Amino acid sequence: MTNPRRALILIDVQQQYFDGTLEIHYPPHADSLPRILAAIDAAEASGIPIVAFQHSGGEGAPLFAPGTPEFELHPEIEARATDEWTRITKSYSSVYAGTGLAEWLRERDLDTVTLVGYMTNNCVLASSVEAEFLGFTTEVLSDATGAINIANSAGFASAQTVHTTLMALLNSNLATVATTEAWTAALADGQPLEASNLIESATTGASRAA
Repeated sequence: MTNPRRALILIDVQQQYFDGTLEIHYPPHADSLPRILAAIDAAEASGIPIVAFQHSGGEGAPLFAPGTPEFELHPEIEARATDEWTRITKSYSSVYAGTGLAEWLRERDLDTVTLVGYMTNNCVLASSVEAEFLGFTTEVLSDATGAINIANSAGFASAQTVHTTLMALLNSNLATVATTEAWTAALADGQPLEASNLIESATTGASRAA
């Protein structure tokens, strides 16, 4: 396999996710934020470009309103930001929708995106799905992302259930899921991450369920 030509995508590491209704619960943001910072350090050491996204709900919106403290990137992310980073504001779940990211990647001959940030159950999932159609390989760092508890008319799922289920789902077909440590080792070796696939996941799943 050819060496991946990667970009590190920071999805919405905004203050909105560190307190209140959308606070990330699994993995806890106290654990995932250091992993995001470690991924940034590894990317910069390897010369991998970084794109930092911020979600906007629009002026006056109850969540992610520009001009509010909750809209801002976490201070530890902001402290790492350099002029070399590309910064993009988005309005949809996917990092590709209406942002020009796909064109930005193609202009730089980049074929692999590594996703970190929030939330597993929304923007990470949506971005992984759209990347398949656009032709980009997706990597998701399981310990540098996170989910919330969800309950509605269809049922309840804890943040841990949401996150672990979606990691297994993504790794079966739409992305390659790994820890930040494994990803950093792959960078040092200039290698792709070891991927699973739907047939392998289905076969193993059938065996586990038997």
